[in-house]
Amino acid sequence: MNIAITGGGTGGHLAIAKALGGALIEQGNQVIYIGSMSGQDRDWFGDKGLFSHCYFLNTSGVINQKGLGKLKSLYKQLTALGCVRNIFKTHQIHYVLSVGGFSAGPASLGAILFRIPLFIHEQNSIKGALNKFLSPFARAVFGSFTHQGKNYIKTSYPIRSEFFTQARIRKAVRCVIFLGGSQGARAINDFAILCAKKLTEKGIKVIHQCGKNDLERVREIYKKLEILEYIDIFDFDKNLVEKIASADLYVGRAGASTVWELCANGLSGLFIPYPYGANDHQYYNALEFQKDGLGLIVRQNDLSPNALFDYIDALEISDTDGVKNISKISLRLRDKINADGASAIIKEISERLK
Repeated sequence: MNIAITGGGTGGHLAIAKALGGALIEQGNQVIYIGSMSGQDRDWFGDKGLFSHCYFLNTSGVINQKGLGKLKSLYKQLTALGCVRNIFKTHQIHYVLSVGGFSAGPASLGAILFRIPLFIHEQNSIKGALNKFLSPFARAVFGSFTHQGKNYIKTSYPIRSEFFTQARIRKAVRCVIFLGGSQGARAINDFAILCAKKLTEKGIKVIHQCGKNDLERVREIYKKLEILEYIDIFDFDKNLVEKIASADLYVGRAGASTVWELCANGLSGLFIPYPYGANDHQYYNALEFQKDGLGLIVRQNDLSPNALFDYIDALEISDTDGVKNISKISLRLRDKINADGASAIIKEISERLK
């Protein structure tokens, strides 16, 4: 079949696009990508290494704009419909699969207007504004959190196989990884700095992704604290999966892809939701794990070293059989997700196209 995957803007959306696109291509489908000139879309797919064709439209986000800016963004979204129509005709698209984000606007709206079946994947526990609007028009909406809707189908989250193949049951907290993202998150970096010396004194290894914008500042602080040699500090690493797999506890944001990647790897997290996310969606992403006793949420304004060290102490508690809480949680995390997320979604789509 000829399929258009659309959406992006952020790494979470684009990771889903990559996972679903790869699975569809493996099954012999012709898959194109429709994204935006804004956001991270071109960084991910600009070389056309995965998709047969990639189109980046002149669009921008609408929700975060105000006044005239919102009108300009809406105008860009609507004028891009002409491009979308030509793309659909050129590739004889059978259906459109949206992964959300403002990049998905023109192709998703085009699918509805031009009567092409539309399917949606919602990454987060709280639906984004575009997906809220589009969901009633979609053949099905897929997701891994608990949502409402007659066309909602719950599946495992589609993530890269490496998180499953490198998964392990944690036995003790010997290594903590702080992830502030490739651009850096100042609050997480500062929190890591506050905790690092005591962690190293306890013999716990520290891995810290502090981002390119904050690398020199953080490195200098670690140097002054005389612990730089004990910290694996970096801004970006293509082998991040391996670093995650080597850790026993995660500290960082709670984007949808992140929480499910950790889940597949059996890695518990102390989640610090991004406080300015739409509808506080990172908090609700992490809340499902906290309710199940599989992670801990700490609001950014409430961060203190005690929160981390108290959680480490709780993970190290053993039952009467000598099994630590960290091992129980690690095992339960792996049972919460299956490796067939992408193929399950594709199978459900095929059923609805018959």
